[in-house]
Amino acid sequence: MTSEEKIKQLRAQLREHNYNYYVLDNPTVSDYEFDVLLKELQDLETAHPEFDDPNSPTRRVGGEVTKNFETVAHEFRMYSLDNSYSKEDLEDWEKRIKKMVDGEVHYTCELKYDGASMSLTYENGTLVRAVTRGDGFQGDNVTPNVKTIKSVPLKLQGDFPQKFEIRGEIVLPFEGFTQMNAERVANGEEPYRNPRNTASGSLKLQDSAEVAKRPLECLLYSLKGSKLPIQTQYESLEKAREWGFKVPEVAKLAQNIDEVLEFVNYWDVHRHELPYETDGVVIKVNNLQQQEELGYTAKAPRWAMAYKFKAEQVATTLEQITYQVGRTGAITPVANLTPVELAGTIVKRASLHNADQIEKLDIREGDTVFVEKGGEIIPKIIGVDFTRRDPNSQPTQYRTQCPECSTPLVRKEGEAQHYCPNTEGCPPQIIGRIQHYISRKAMDIEGLGGETVALLVTNGLINNYADLYLLKAEQLIPLERMAQKSAENLVAGVEASKHIPFERVLFALGIRYVGETVAKKLAKHFKSIDALMAASFEALIAVDEIGDRIAESVIEFFTSEENIATIQRLKEYGVQLQLSEETLANQTDTLAGNTFVVSGVFHKVSRTELKKLIEDNGGKVSSSISGKTNYVVAGDNMGPSKRTKAEGLGIAIISEDDFLGML
Repeated sequence: MTSEEKIKQLRAQLREHNYNYYVLDNPTVSDYEFDVLLKELQDLETAHPEFDDPNSPTRRVGGEVTKNFETVAHEFRMYSLDNSYSKEDLEDWEKRIKKMVDGEVHYTCELKYDGASMSLTYENGTLVRAVTRGDGFQGDNVTPNVKTIKSVPLKLQGDFPQKFEIRGEIVLPFEGFTQMNAERVANGEEPYRNPRNTASGSLKLQDSAEVAKRPLECLLYSLKGSKLPIQTQYESLEKAREWGFKVPEVAKLAQNIDEVLEFVNYWDVHRHELPYETDGVVIKVNNLQQQEELGYTAKAPRWAMAYKFKAEQVATTLEQITYQVGRTGAITPVANLTPVELAGTIVKRASLHNADQIEKLDIREGDTVFVEKGGEIIPKIIGVDFTRRDPNSQPTQYRTQCPECSTPLVRKEGEAQHYCPNTEGCPPQIIGRIQHYISRKAMDIEGLGGETVALLVTNGLINNYADLYLLKAEQLIPLERMAQKSAENLVAGVEASKHIPFERVLFALGIRYVGETVAKKLAKHFKSIDALMAASFEALIAVDEIGDRIAESVIEFFTSEENIATIQRLKEYGVQLQLSEETLANQTDTLAGNTFVVSGVFHKVSRTELKKLIEDNGGKVSSSISGKTNYVVAGDNMGPSKRTKAEGLGIAIISEDDFLGML
């Protein structure tokens, strides 16, 4: 046997043993025998570097050092999940689903593991990239660190697709977490607080050899790709297991919401027997075609719902109420608490939301309060222990002046929050607006973070986001923690932001109520900042999904002389304040005034591409058929009830070819 053949044989043996041990939990050799084989392979690879393989089992020990993690855009966005907390929530969700899709709806129930979300990309059966969730649109490339996790297959087995992504959670089992903490305490170090944060932090360690020492696991649950050979979510879990992934066996196929609740109720009790942290159940529509029909909201899939287990509660003392100022001037009261452990973390602060909430619960400084983690993420006060209240306690008087600039606060009729109206002179508002402008989903300015923005404002170098475009490296170098290279990178990052498309610039401006989705709709409709600035209230509310509140906010923003002056400066500096010629070339008004419902499976273009064609040509896409629908674009397997409803309303049912012919 040649050295190359021996190396290939050892790699195959070690991969099989690794899969048996870490994925199937069924070891077929002793640790000693495994180590002997691994040492033999290491020696052969050292002697024959010409047979190097980046996915060899020997690479599991790590050793690669990453100073800065590359930011990578997700090919398929990683969405958040909507949450539910009761049977009624799930029943309401099911009602919404059944209005939008035909036929019976079945569900896949899976446990919601509390770890660090990860997307793995495989090409030709080989792991090529591992990217953190990040903001859902882009994350950090942590491939060298993830390769050290034994339950992540570096090479697949079976009939896997040529290219696909698989999503899951990197978790730290309780046993490994306890062992790590025992070692830290023995070394005189502070123990880690909880498994989830430790798992997440491990992925950003610079030395992959250090990551390899941590007993992390990867639990997979979602496939993404084009034309994958699967029809249902449950089938995708079974396929992923066959290909070599560690997919939890507890998943269940439920025929209805009652069976979903059986699964939820069982695991609400038995989750404490599991080796990992869980905080709920994820329920998904099982049929992938139905998933595609249901689509997404701006933040979450309509076809999935997280059911959160009842949150843990503790009692502690509210020591002081302080007030924070947001970038829009909104005032948020904050409860400063006697530190207390809650769901694995130390809680010191909790939001009190607004004056009405304080009055409703009669919350006062010095009270013993009950604190809960809403969805086990954000701490909130849910009540007061009145039996322990000081008899001399006085009701809370809500603050009347801004805590930062002392300007009298205002509260508009019908709104819950107080605001500081000093938009141009209140430091947190100035800093907050610029921090929003440079954020990932907005201008995404490389080399510039939130702390640096505060530093620039404090040192008088900038006072609004237009000032960023005047910065010179020599102005920045004298600042604290700002070296020559950092200063040059910041200036280059600001220059590069001039190429960010108009819809993201519009979001970056920070107009109240204009989030990502609204900014895209406004940019698409008005095509330039000048047209938007000139738009009347009537013109604004005529845009799909733009209501009175958004329209009033847009008009108010553009009546400010300061805002108009800032936008004029952005124009002069070359920021994109209109749709690009390429985008405009792909848009027409051919379908203007028409509403389409898309249903079924298509062959020439995907459902997503079809919807984009409708919107790019001035049409509107609706998820359900109504009297306002003009056309139903029907593909294969269109549901009979949708067809019946469309025919009953006299709505034209057209084919994929008919639709493409309209363009």
